[in-house]
Amino acid sequence: MEKIKSVADLKKKKDELLSASTLRKQSEAVIYVKVAMATCGIASGAKNVMEVILNECNKRNITAEVTQTGCMGYCYAEPTVEVTKPGQEPVVFGYITPLKAEELVAKYFAGNEMLDGVIPVNYEKVEL
Repeated sequence: MEKIKSVADLKKKKDELLSASTLRKQSEAVIYVKVAMATCGIASGAKNVMEVILNECNKRNITAEVTQTGCMGYCYAEPTVEVTKPGQEPVVFGYITPLKAEELVAKYFAGNEMLDGVIPVNYEKVEL
């Protein structure tokens, strides 16, 4: 990795990364998955849920960017998983067990079958 020695180098690197990101978004239909891993999520089994989602996506050749996130505010329903499919609004699923994570990938990621445990959206998205 080359060192960044000036503001111009930093701007060049930023442009390269943005360009690569844009190309990837245009070339792939990516499912974005956020697994809540605050203390309550981890205590409820979110690490196992994330591992199952990663394994199932790999097994089924599903292109998904799976990341961990902090508290989503749904502590009562942990582990929680937010799924954003291309061109759709995010959907948050609660009470996800490892078995339900397998079902989530098989039915919702691979198809469009909705599962029980959807947490209703209680916020308004603001575009800046």
